[in-house]
Amino acid sequence: MNTSIRIAVAAAASIVVIGTAAACSDDSSSSDHASSSAMSMPSGSASIPASASFNAADVMFDQMMIPHHQQAVEMAKLVPSRTTNERVRALATAIEGAQQPEIDQMTAALQAWHQPTSMPSDGGHGGHGGHSMSGMMNDDQMNELKTLSGSAFDTMWLRMMVEHHQGAIEMAQTELAQGKDPATKALAQSIIDAQQKEIAQMRSMLPQ
Repeated sequence: MNTSIRIAVAAAASIVVIGTAAACSDDSSSSDHASSSAMSMPSGSASIPASASFNAADVMFDQMMIPHHQQAVEMAKLVPSRTTNERVRALATAIEGAQQPEIDQMTAALQAWHQPTSMPSDGGHGGHGGHSMSGMMNDDQMNELKTLSGSAFDTMWLRMMVEHHQGAIEMAQTELAQGKDPATKALAQSIIDAQQKEIAQMRSMLPQ
């Protein structure tokens, strides 16, 4: 084989090698992109069929109101050991008695819809999967409340619960405006009605 032929063959071989390497690189890049896309897929609520009797607003309302109610129940449970104020005790009992059944109702609805009963947590009170929950107390507030007793406890508890109820009402109003499921919207309306009355009651109990 003369020199010119050998050069031509070598050049052709180089082109094949370069082309193959490029193809492998493209395949690897495509594979990496697909893998990256798959890992970044959201892991929130399960898909909701268009024909479903509920929508994403209903799901979010239940998922967010469950921990919101749970904190109110937690606050109510602090009362008996920290105050002798019978009006505060009676109110705490009423709040716990109303909100725990509502937690159970919302949990059952999410399970019936095959939806997660919670959203990814941001690790603290006040947020839920990147969504703000109005009226939620943070850890510092809850810890401070637990250190108090007597009239100091009553005052802080009432102020915190008023704010907490206001947040629940805001969430319920959003559900009424955006939700679809009749039972969930009825629950939202009952939360508004009950908690507006309790806010008025608590404000009358606060020091003037």
